[in-house]
Amino acid sequence: MQGFDHQLLEVNGITLSVYHCGPTSAKPLWLLHGFPECWYSWRHQVAPLLAAGYQLFMPEMRGYGQTSAPREPEAYDLFTIGDDIRAAWDALGQQQVAVIAHDWGAPVAWQLALREPTRVQAVVGMAVPYGGRPKQPATTIMRKLYAERFNYILYFQDVGAAEAEMDADIDRTLRVMLHSLSAAVPQDFFLQEKPASARLLDGLQAASELPVWCEPEAFARYRATFAERGFYGALNWYRNFERNWAQSEVLAEAKVEQPALFLLGDKDPVGTLEAYTLKQMPHWVPRLEQHVIADCGHWLQSEQADTVNSYLVDFLARHYPA
Repeated sequence: MQGFDHQLLEVNGITLSVYHCGPTSAKPLWLLHGFPECWYSWRHQVAPLLAAGYQLFMPEMRGYGQTSAPREPEAYDLFTIGDDIRAAWDALGQQQVAVIAHDWGAPVAWQLALREPTRVQAVVGMAVPYGGRPKQPATTIMRKLYAERFNYILYFQDVGAAEAEMDADIDRTLRVMLHSLSAAVPQDFFLQEKPASARLLDGLQAASELPVWCEPEAFARYRATFAERGFYGALNWYRNFERNWAQSEVLAEAKVEQPALFLLGDKDPVGTLEAYTLKQMPHWVPRLEQHVIADCGHWLQSEQADTVNSYLVDFLARHYPA
């Protein structure tokens, strides 16, 4: 992980922090991280993708690290976040790109593929599928289903409460979340059976040791991402389901026509939560390739890095050759 350039780009009304490596003459790959991670979550992909002949751009997404973190929740809708990346492409003069994304980065990548059908040549999503525009915002459905039971997304909707809990002990928050969604840990972070009045971390224990896939240096970088400002920027992404749904009406009939790869861990609870979306995905992503990775939780690019890298290099060689 040596030899990175670090840039602060003034784009779309914010400062976007971007880590870059590889020859400037090579084709660009953009790697978009999810929650609650950072650009360093792609550490295991760097060497194989550089060896395959690409240059890599790993931004700290809006609300994370050294990138701007507006206080207003409405500053974090998917169109605005996507425009951060599009403006960076414009600033760097990039007319053709490929995008690789995980967790919350995946909806940004799917949306960029829809909005930039010529510039985005290929797209990879991990953990979060794309199944077209839903009939109503997810939070509308959740409020009906979870009137009396805890749901983490609904818990995140009220500004202040989740931040206060999570910021109180950043180490514990990260340890609980990274452990709870790993393949080796039976805790189900998403579907906790506790009352709606509970807090996020109630009933979940922070392990004394880090997950085997998260070495101390990686954890230190994750922690540093939130050390200065806490989690409010990252949580604001969750406060835009209604706004995202309203904005996406203009894309209601659009399909991801580019070559697309989707990867999912076999022990990732997102696979259960998004079962219907997964069934719909081939219709809305007609050139889709998808793979379920064995013995793998939510953090697949770290938990099963070699397998993920093999799929990435093969897919890119066929659809976005260096």
